[in-house]
Amino acid sequence: MRLPVVLAALLAAGPALADAEYLGRYVWSGDWPGFGGWSGIEVADDGAAFIAVSDRAALVQGRLLRDDAGLVSGVEVTDRAPITDVDGNAMRTARGDSEGIALAPDGTLYISFEGVTRVRVQQGLHGEPSLLPDHPDFAAMQANAALESIAIGPDGAIYTMPERSGRAERPFPVYRFRNGAWDVPFSIPRRGAFLISGADIGPDGRLYILERDFAGVGFRSRVRSFDLTGGDERVELQSGVGQFDNLEGIAVWQDAQGIRLTMISDDNQNWFQETEIVEYRLGD
Repeated sequence: MRLPVVLAALLAAGPALADAEYLGRYVWSGDWPGFGGWSGIEVADDGAAFIAVSDRAALVQGRLLRDDAGLVSGVEVTDRAPITDVDGNAMRTARGDSEGIALAPDGTLYISFEGVTRVRVQQGLHGEPSLLPDHPDFAAMQANAALESIAIGPDGAIYTMPERSGRAERPFPVYRFRNGAWDVPFSIPRRGAFLISGADIGPDGRLYILERDFAGVGFRSRVRSFDLTGGDERVELQSGVGQFDNLEGIAVWQDAQGIRLTMISDDNQNWFQETEIVEYRLGD
């Protein structure tokens, strides 16, 4: 291989892989019709209370049960709710393709959609919904590849990103809503075949991006993090092909041992896929 090609490959690969510690994997099997399709998750600082969103327009909240080692050993559901329109009707078409979730300290939920691109706001699972204003770019986003992820910054600003950027060489735009208006403060470089599936802003103030790639025989996942200017890119972890299922949601929180990543998979409500809850701890 010629030297310029080698250099180009190294640049495309991005920063070196960090030293994340794999903690465990739990397979969650719900006992109600329509269970599955979980595309986003938020986990409280205690590592127990959680809220998840399904891409079938549904919300669930409960507790992650943990064993003596602090690993997930079960899921206790305390409430469930459909995501309905303003008239209380179920959304069963593309309007119901809810993908990302972010929880504000006051209990406000922000939900991003990719079928009909928009960001919804409501108080808790059963609150009356409203919509944030649209950014002009939203209407032109690719079908089934729009606002897959959403997160809340330390100042209450809302950050959201599309699954695809439109071209392989084009970075992912990061949209920010604050002071009543959208802007695009920075973008995320595309590296390899990975596409964005989830996001969260951790207690360290960094933006964590969960990405996945379907490699024909299975999925592989990657987590990168950035400061809130889009700089200081780090690759926190990358899984092998088939190591996990279709990880789509990520929550970043902190226990006494450091930053934890809790991820959940979308089983697409297929019998041959699983709802996995996967956790890692980040190194120093």
